[in-house]
Amino acid sequence: SSKHRPEWGNTQRDTVMDRRENQSSEGETARILVEFLEVAINSIVFLKGVYPSGAFERRRYMNVVVQRARHPQLRDYIHSTVSTLLPFIQKGLVERVAVIFFNADCIPVERFVFKLVVNQSYGSKLEEADLEFSLRSFLIKLSVSESLTKVLPHDCRWEIIAYFRSLPQASMSKDAELWTPTDTRQWQQPPILIPIKSMSSEPLCLQLYLEHPSSSEPKP
Repeated sequence: SSKHRPEWGNTQRDTVMDRRENQSSEGETARILVEFLEVAINSIVFLKGVYPSGAFERRRYMNVVVQRARHPQLRDYIHSTVSTLLPFIQKGLVERVAVIFFNADCIPVERFVFKLVVNQSYGSKLEEADLEFSLRSFLIKLSVSESLTKVLPHDCRWEIIAYFRSLPQASMSKDAELWTPTDTRQWQQPPILIPIKSMSSEPLCLQLYLEHPSSSEPKP
């Protein structure tokens, strides 16, 4: 017999839905994208097994069973980090959002990268159902992509990093002050790219891919 699974953040979603009539299409696209990124990043952290499986709970989002962190601090880190990107995604300033797993020397072992473009001049009515259908396919593909990934070291850590097309001004938003330069080291050689999923439509183009260090990358 089937059992009802809790939806992802019903209350927050319903509250936002009340404001839709007054939102521009790029504003609505950015909101849906930020919500999707929060779900996807939870899924990535679960997929990599950084924490015991009991640290996550099954939820339903876009009619897909996904995993959400139980621990308040972990859940809040992902939610608050991604939420602060909303005004910058709306303005087209964010080029990539990455989940980076790195070793004790702060050298990246693996990077999950979301590369995004939100069309700022899109003037038509947003077909939300079509956009959510496309994003849903990312979550399905992500859930079966473990074979593409690397085994992480036991002492690994991870963080969420955003790459901006231009640096946001502190006067633009109080959220700009929350983003600081990262100490994570970069690879010296171009990485190996492994595509996971992509979509190209109006008003959003999105790519999800893995980055692994090149075999010619100098060892520490």
